[in-house]
Amino acid sequence: MRIILLGPPGAGKGTQAINLAQRLKLVHISTGDILRQNVSNGTDLGKQAKGYMDSGALVPDDLVTQMLERQINQPDTEKGFILDGYPRNISQAKALDKILKQKNIKIGLVVYLDTSESVIIQRLTGRLVCKFCGANFHIKNMPPKIDMICDKCGGELYQRTDDKEETIKTRLEVYKKEASSLIQYYEAGHQLRRISADEDADPVLNKIVQLAQSI
Repeated sequence: MRIILLGPPGAGKGTQAINLAQRLKLVHISTGDILRQNVSNGTDLGKQAKGYMDSGALVPDDLVTQMLERQINQPDTEKGFILDGYPRNISQAKALDKILKQKNIKIGLVVYLDTSESVIIQRLTGRLVCKFCGANFHIKNMPPKIDMICDKCGGELYQRTDDKEETIKTRLEVYKKEASSLIQYYEAGHQLRRISADEDADPVLNKIVQLAQSI
């Protein structure tokens, strides 16, 4: 089974992807994790990506896609995977289809986590991120065991500068414009299902599992 999670910033894609992968015993593939791993391991693609990341620029689609392809070709993905953070646009979606076609497999389900603006703002303005491993926490919803220290690696937690209310609203507008064509792409392929992600993480996870088990 191969599943893509889509949704606006603050929809909970990362959290749901991790939990869904554990529930369905599938591999969780996060583009953010892939980028950090390649840079940390000094791979050829990681070295190329580091230059863009250090300058604050977006890593080009072709580099991210090459990293993703290498990950998908690993033996542990044969039973399936959960994609988190990819694709972000039509170009990436078509590149993904091409990669999967070569392996004679396809995406079985695309879940769009529909989330209201008020919930997104509440989640993101309280979000804390680990400087070292990138893990997410929340001041109220999911606080770390030790104040401002990551439960997973012991790294320092911080609040992203773009997790301010006005900046979040701007990011949401940009996302809506960029995501509309991607959503239409998967709707046209009859792969996309929408669920409300305004609830707590567990009820939302159960909804996604039900969808996955119904295909």
